[in-house]
Amino acid sequence: MTTDEKLARLRAHRNNVHRYRRLLSTRLSEREFLMKRLSEEQIAIDALSTTTFPFSLNLDGPITGAASRVA
Repeated sequence: MTTDEKLARLRAHRNNVHRYRRLLSTRLSEREFLMKRLSEEQIAIDALSTTTFPFSLNLDGPITGAASRVA
């Protein structure tokens, strides 16, 4: 899967999350279903993000290495 395809899927999942959150703010009897789908979409986003962007930033710890000398 190309990066463009992964980004398109991320956008689709994000749009679904927004739609489910909007629906949750209304008076619906299917709240449990929406909460389940919202959770599934967030899990899909997390998994796809990990493979699309396989790096992370550690913002909790001290800066070490060459990055600490740049200023």
